[in-house]
Amino acid sequence: MSRLRGYTRRTFLTTAPAAIAGAVAFPSIVKASALGLNGAVPPSDRVVMAGIGFGMQGPGNMRNFLGTPGVQWVAVCDLDDEPLKKAKDIVDTKYGTTDCKTYKDYRELFARGDLDAVSIAVPDHWHAILSIEAVRAGLDVFGEKPFTHSLREGRALCNAVKRYGRVWQTGSWQRSEDNFHRGAELVANGRVGRILRVEVGLPSGFTDFARTFGQEKIENPPAGLDYDRWLGPAPYSPYCRARVHMNWRWNFDYAGGQLMDWVGHHLDIAHWGLGFDRTGPVEVKGTGEFPTSGIYNTAKRFWVETRYADGTPIIVAGGYPEIQSGTKWIGETGWVWVDRGGFESQPAHLVQEIIGPNEKRLYRSRDHFQNFVDCVRSRAVTIAPAEVAHRSASVGHLGVIAIATGRTIKWNPDTETIIGDPGAERLLSRAYRAPYQLPA
Repeated sequence: MSRLRGYTRRTFLTTAPAAIAGAVAFPSIVKASALGLNGAVPPSDRVVMAGIGFGMQGPGNMRNFLGTPGVQWVAVCDLDDEPLKKAKDIVDTKYGTTDCKTYKDYRELFARGDLDAVSIAVPDHWHAILSIEAVRAGLDVFGEKPFTHSLREGRALCNAVKRYGRVWQTGSWQRSEDNFHRGAELVANGRVGRILRVEVGLPSGFTDFARTFGQEKIENPPAGLDYDRWLGPAPYSPYCRARVHMNWRWNFDYAGGQLMDWVGHHLDIAHWGLGFDRTGPVEVKGTGEFPTSGIYNTAKRFWVETRYADGTPIIVAGGYPEIQSGTKWIGETGWVWVDRGGFESQPAHLVQEIIGPNEKRLYRSRDHFQNFVDCVRSRAVTIAPAEVAHRSASVGHLGVIAIATGRTIKWNPDTETIIGDPGAERLLSRAYRAPYQLPA
């Protein structure tokens, strides 16, 4: 499978920057070790992969793929030498070779010509550019949530995935877990009657992933980090350790805080049970509490109320103890609640009920990474495809806009436009720092 389906190396080279096309050398012979000829999966069925971004989620995703039968991992890409070396070491240790190639420029990686798929785990403000470039290069993508950094980027990426006929899997892995699947399926089959209200509880505050809180002193970037490239389309800001490497999530220039980080998990599950995977709310309003100093400016606590076309209200909140962590569907005859490691209902016996053969069945997967690889081979739709991820993220984007403006947002989920509020409408997209632009 180590070829670009429907998109040739020649096609990519004619659209890639000339400097990159001229600088990349393509091997005419691929080593047997690179194709995994000694494995149980025939070489013709191998899925050749690479990864971009190894600061946080990337290494874990890569390890999962390295343990998936039929995957051959050949390259890693990062803007920082330290995580780049660590990622290469993981791959080389797995295969007992030194063959894993390293890249700091994703365009050189995409121009290799032997990749089937790429795993992307970078800060949110890079999601859309990298992912659209990947599908243009003929690659299937395993991409992290939230889907994109703005709602307009999300629609552009959905369009690109469709246009280039690529397979997309979002890292919303809860859909591949038994309790989330069973909970959503119970709701989809009316086990608690008509839904009166849904509560989605997300984390609040900031998490010091990189142990850099308070390290806001302006200094020179480390020699091994291409900091200007890391900023990419975001506005220029001087380097400090608190800004990069995992804690970027708490700054609106690069992400959307806990609301955007988790909306692709628990709100995604809420949509699944309700059958809202390809639509969105018609009304959104919200409030948030923000830090008063420092470089972190995303909401520490938030409360977002949404209403859908059928009248269903969904509350998305972080930092409010009355909203339990996870997803809780409250119906006329009871409720179902799911969280990581949690699955409860009222009446209690609901969690033991079996969905009958003639009832509604939701897409079933029990391995998120295997599901992606299987779909790369079959060209089937994954359990967390682009459109579904975009619709889940859209609720977070609209919540951020509602909080920022202090106004109730009237939303048309069919046209994806805000009704009667041009100022709020402008917040559906973000300006890019020159010379960066969203690929066509």
